Amino acid sequence: LLFHFVEEIIDSGQLDNDDGSSSSSSSSSSSSSSCFFDLLIALQDAKRLLLAAASFDPNEDGASKRVAFQFQCVTWKLEKALGNIPYDKFGVSEEVQEQVELVRTQLKRATERYGPVSTSNISRAASQPILNELDSLQSGNKGIGSLHIGSIGNLDHGVKLKFKGTTQATSSRGHCVDGAEGVEVSSGSLTVCAPNNADSEKQGNSSGETQGKCQKPDSVAIPEDFLCPISLEIMRDPVIVATGQTYERSYIQRWIDSGNVTCPKTQQKLQNFTLTPNYVLRSLIFQWCAKHNVEQPTAMVTGKIKKSDGSFRDVSGDIAAIQALVRKLSSRLLEDRRTAVTEIRSLSKRSTDNRILIAEAGAIPVLVNLLTTDDVLTQENAVTSILNLSIYENNKELIMLAGAIPSIVQVLRNGSMEARENAAATLFSLSLADENKIIIGASGAIPALVELLENGSPRGKKDAATALFNLCIYQGNKGRAVRAGIVTALMKMLTESNGAMVDEALTILSVLAGHQEAKIAIVKACTIPVLIDLLRIGLPRNKENAAAILLALCKRDIENLACLSRLGATIPLTEITKSGTERAKRKATSLLELLRKLPQQQQQQQ
Repeated sequence: LLFHFVEEIIDSGQLDNDDGSSSSSSSSSSSSSSCFFDLLIALQDAKRLLLAAASFDPNEDGASKRVAFQFQCVTWKLEKALGNIPYDKFGVSEEVQEQVELVRTQLKRATERYGPVSTSNISRAASQPILNELDSLQSGNKGIGSLHIGSIGNLDHGVKLKFKGTTQATSSRGHCVDGAEGVEVSSGSLTVCAPNNADSEKQGNSSGETQGKCQKPDSVAIPEDFLCPISLEIMRDPVIVATGQTYERSYIQRWIDSGNVTCPKTQQKLQNFTLTPNYVLRSLIFQWCAKHNVEQPTAMVTGKIKKSDGSFRDVSGDIAAIQALVRKLSSRLLEDRRTAVTEIRSLSKRSTDNRILIAEAGAIPVLVNLLTTDDVLTQENAVTSILNLSIYENNKELIMLAGAIPSIVQVLRNGSMEARENAAATLFSLSLADENKIIIGASGAIPALVELLENGSPRGKKDAATALFNLCIYQGNKGRAVRAGIVTALMKMLTESNGAMVDEALTILSVLAGHQEAKIAIVKACTIPVLIDLLRIGLPRNKENAAAILLALCKRDIENLACLSRLGATIPLTEITKSGTERAKRKATSLLELLRKLPQQQQQQQ
């Protein structure tokens, strides 16, 4: 995920050269090396923790809690390290900054998900390298001193990065040598040594001490029976499996859907896959949450839904009716399934309360299963129901945990036009959560969305464009979109006589233009003349986006800049600096400055 960031840092030329010369001031170099060293140490700890977690003994007393707490510390440490990156010093592009911030947001969200913990406690633990307690869990450990991360990008030009500051270097035999200068990235591998710290010997020497550190002193201890054995999180919809064990519905459903036939906790074979709601435990969890002022895992409390004014509405009658509908979704009779899913679609459209109740009744996994039905009407209503349910933020995670994405993509490819439209809209809704952009992008959804963008109905094209725009905010999805032929589809939209999709096409191109693969494809599609025409006759918003795209295409590219000059872009750009939107004025001014320097650059090239 950080590959493009590392690549741009190297390309910036702001780091030390092989001969020791530096292109930046010593103070700037010192602060930069400090932030990068923090990031390298955080990556070191993450690498070692993953190795340790793969081999620890879960039956050892307190081991799971110790490792879980170390995950919390490492996540916190990575998030803080990424927060201190001085983008401006290295000329990191806006697109790559967004990519790094996306990673940071995911880490931050993960940290918050652990619940309230003393920041000073995490900070103190996270400021140290992963401690001896993890070394004891890891067989064949290389020691705390060194970490080798294979191939950060294609550093095949023998690039060597040196960050000034006294650290430890690794000798030829792998030992750490105090006082040596530099953390080096060389020949595609990264090596960093953690500094010695006297305090590290005081921590983690006994399991008793370590277990104490793993507790959360600022929060109430959650009874173990309230935690799902799979996720180790407090349960919101506990269900009982055939062995009598209780799990969170979404996690055990995913376990079963993955082809497992045993109980995760006891390893006994499941005689059947029936999931029975554990209403007694759910009631106890809600009572405990209310008593200890802990945020409850759902908006529903023992048959009542909390309203915006803090009062509760009795929905026990609605619950019974919705549960009956959910049971009918699994009926062997097609007509029963049709009737139930049609009603679920209608209810899920009406209110947030209904969306909460339908999800609480366990409808989401069943609706996901109905996406693969051969019955067109049932499939249309199932995908639309999931779209409606996804509007409620908490349901997005349940839909993802139910493994819905592959089935939604299948509907997007092969469903009726209405089903395809709503599948695209569902992907957009789910992609609003940053971490879902990665999962959806890797699922094969982007080629199907591009196909809908080219050949769908007017509404389908709008839904596809919205979903593609949101997915392409994530750097890794831009290349996928280009390879799926999105540039050709966007060019067609730009040149259509009715101009119905010009806004959408320009908005997506403005997101793609900073990506190298997309830049090449956009220029090859002869987009520059079309964009210059839009500078002259387009609406204010269109002129703004056209200027932004042209600036991205012409930065560090004399050939594109010369093309811009030949086609007479100077006059419309000058006009925009006087009468355009504020953003358009900035982009046009930057382009005019590049055009002013063009003759000098061309002369230098000759």
